[in-house]
Amino acid sequence: MTRTLLSFGHGYCARALTRLLSPDDWKVIGTTRREDKTAQTTVGSAEIVSFPGTDLGPVLAQATHLLISAGPDADGDPMLNALSHHITRLAPHLEWVGYLSTTGVYGDHAGGWVDETTPLTPSTRRGQMRVDAEAAWRAIPDLPLHIFRLAGIYGPGRGPFAKVRAGTARRIVKPGQVFSRIHVEDIAQVLLASIRAPRPGAVYNVCDDDPAPPEDVIGYAAELLHLPVPPATQFDDADMTPMARSFYAESKRVRNDLIKQELGITLHYPNYRDGLLALLQADN
Repeated sequence: MTRTLLSFGHGYCARALTRLLSPDDWKVIGTTRREDKTAQTTVGSAEIVSFPGTDLGPVLAQATHLLISAGPDADGDPMLNALSHHITRLAPHLEWVGYLSTTGVYGDHAGGWVDETTPLTPSTRRGQMRVDAEAAWRAIPDLPLHIFRLAGIYGPGRGPFAKVRAGTARRIVKPGQVFSRIHVEDIAQVLLASIRAPRPGAVYNVCDDDPAPPEDVIGYAAELLHLPVPPATQFDDADMTPMARSFYAESKRVRNDLIKQELGITLHYPNYRDGLLALLQADN
């Protein structure tokens, strides 16, 4: 039986999941708001439609799975704004719904550990919008919802190598600052494992085993390239955009025990060193 995945906001993570789904068993329909992609009828094995601009009613009517990658903005969640809370009426055959959120919902913990039971205390506007969006999706009755809180995403095309090669990479040092990360292929395998073993209401942190200071990642990338390690710049002295500076407002280590214990995940890239080495080998 062919299953249908509607991928709302068919971006980087959704494309990685699609690569794991057999075209013989799955039909994937993805939405995009980018006008330059509307002429593309397919991306990989996914059919791409423009939204707004396409009536999603017929798609939702046949959808068995729904992945929401599009993030909220000041007006709220774009899919719920467009379709209100009538998802279950429009999509009566849903077996699994995945919402891609962020570990930013936990806020700042001064480098301490957080897990899925940690109270949500975001310290940025972006984090609060995610908290609000999670709550809005949870408020829909009878929705087989699964929330995935993603750490900093990297992977093919999203590594530090280009900036290191160009000499534009910076090692911003803020004492005690650590970030958790996750390779896009590990996000995809977590989503697939959840699809195969759904537990509506579940919340999963999706991150690797090794929260680390950002300057260490840049330094290691330079070492792999046999290039000089960029000099360190203290956070207080760094010339940064408000957006870039806001990422340093929070420091925490994120636990990933649940994806291992419940979904049986063995990470392909349990730390940034394994992940960056694999990216460089693929580039070569």
